[in-house]
Amino acid sequence: MPEISKTFIVIPCYNEEKAISGIEYSRFLQNHPEASVCFVNDGSTDNTLLVLQKIQKEHPLQIQLIPLPQNSGKAEAVRQGILFCTQNFRPQHIGYLDADLATTLEEFMAVKNNLDNEIVFCFGSRIRKIGSTINRENSRFLIGRIIATFISNILDLKVYDTQCGCKVFTSEIAQLLFQKEFISKWLFDVELFFRMIKHFGKENALKKMSEIPLKSWIEKGNSKVKPSYFFKLWLDLYFIKKAYKTAKSKTFKPYLVKTTA
Repeated sequence: MPEISKTFIVIPCYNEEKAISGIEYSRFLQNHPEASVCFVNDGSTDNTLLVLQKIQKEHPLQIQLIPLPQNSGKAEAVRQGILFCTQNFRPQHIGYLDADLATTLEEFMAVKNNLDNEIVFCFGSRIRKIGSTINRENSRFLIGRIIATFISNILDLKVYDTQCGCKVFTSEIAQLLFQKEFISKWLFDVELFFRMIKHFGKENALKKMSEIPLKSWIEKGNSKVKPSYFFKLWLDLYFIKKAYKTAKSKTFKPYLVKTTA
């Protein structure tokens, strides 16, 4: 039995055959033997599964592959990957990134290093500042800032970037946050914050989260989110706010991980 990786990175994939760089993953895994990658093929209709199988064959001890038969959306793909890894491998830390690696695997590890006995949830933030390289189309940047500001007001938290696809948790809190299915396929990040607040209370939740400005974020290719979703997302936000504002505290209780002798 190989040594269990201390860190798992879940990568949801839907029709990503042209975006996935086997070279980047191989280089990272060679330089980070303490880390593993879990690809979740979310019912892709192209050759994504074949590409992932090839990468897995090259690194069988550090790559897990979950083939979902039907497309279920990013939220459920990530959730399935998180639960699979925490139940079967029990790593110290686990999180997720987008398949195009707009946030690099190395940057993920840098964000992960901010976890400690107090901080159980860290998330990357695409803050444009001196010394950072945040490459994003201006139109997407402006729309993103409008959405982020609105979300921040809903959460009543001073969070700059809730939607960045780089988030990392301790294994214990990940099991708690991903135990139940999400309301939204794309805005599940918002639900993660609500679940933190509902479980710990707002004051304690703030002490257990940390927003980490990324040194580099490079936009690659087209977003999987259709432009028409811009109008539907407000409805999703309404349902999310309604559901979590009426939910009782301590709703999201962690479950015991079954182990075998």
